[in-house]
Amino acid sequence: MNEIFNVILLGLIEGITEFLPVSSTGHLLIAEHWLGARSDLFNIVIQAGAILAVCLIYRQRLWQLATGLGEKEQRDYAAKLLLAFAITAVLGLIVSKAGFKLPEAVTPVAWALVIGGIWILAAERLVANKPEVTTIAWHTAALVGLLQVVAGVFPGTSRSAATIFVALLAGTTSRAAATEFAFLVGIPTMFAASGYELLKTLKHGEVREDWSLLGIAFAVSCVTAFVVVRWLLGYIRTHRFTAFAWYRIALGLALLLGLPAGA
Repeated sequence: MNEIFNVILLGLIEGITEFLPVSSTGHLLIAEHWLGARSDLFNIVIQAGAILAVCLIYRQRLWQLATGLGEKEQRDYAAKLLLAFAITAVLGLIVSKAGFKLPEAVTPVAWALVIGGIWILAAERLVANKPEVTTIAWHTAALVGLLQVVAGVFPGTSRSAATIFVALLAGTTSRAAATEFAFLVGIPTMFAASGYELLKTLKHGEVREDWSLLGIAFAVSCVTAFVVVRWLLGYIRTHRFTAFAWYRIALGLALLLGLPAGA
C-alpha cells in the first residue's frame, strides 16, 4: 500500500507541476529526496501522461495547424514552433552527449526556485503596462528554444516559466499567446526527450518495473495535468503569474532554511 501511495503522490506532483511555472523536475527531485529515488523509466512514463493531457486539451489547435499549412499565418506559426524545437533538440543533444546529469541534492533546486520566482516578478512588472501583442516573432521562437535547454540543465527553473516569460519579455505581451506557444512547443520537445531517455534506458539495462504501478502513475499524471492545465488557461485570462512566483520563493526559502548542509 505504501508503494501505491507513493506512485499516486508522484503522479499527482507531476500532473500538477509539469505545466505550471513552478518546475515539475524540481518538485519530483524534492519528493524523491524523502520518498526514495525512482527509475528514469518511471519519470519518463509519468511525464508522458502529462504530455498526453496537453495534447488532448490542444487537439483542435493542433488539428488547425496540421490542416492549415496552406495558409501563411498557420504555416509561419508552425515554422516558428519547428525552429524553437530544433534549437532545443540540437542544444539538448549536445548537453546530453556531454554527460550532463540532474543533481541529486535539493539545495540547487531550492536556489533555482527562488531565482525563478524573482524572474517571474520582474517579468510581470516589466510587461504590466505594455500594449497586448499576440504574435510570436522569429527571435521569440528562438529564445523559447534556448530557454527550454536552460530549464533542463537547471532543475527548479521550470520549462514553462522560462519559456512563457522569455516570450513575454521578447515582445509577446499576451499571457495567453505566450503560454500557448510555450505549451505547444513543449509537446514535441517532451515527446522527443521522453523517447530519447526511454531508448537509452532500454538499451543500457534490463527494465525492472512494476507495470501496474507505472500504469497507475501514468493515469494519475494524465488526469491531474488535464484538470490543472484547463484551470490555468482560464486563470491567466484575468490573473498574472505573481502567485506562482511567491509560492516558488516561499518554497525555495523554506528548503534552504530547513535542509541540512549539503542536502
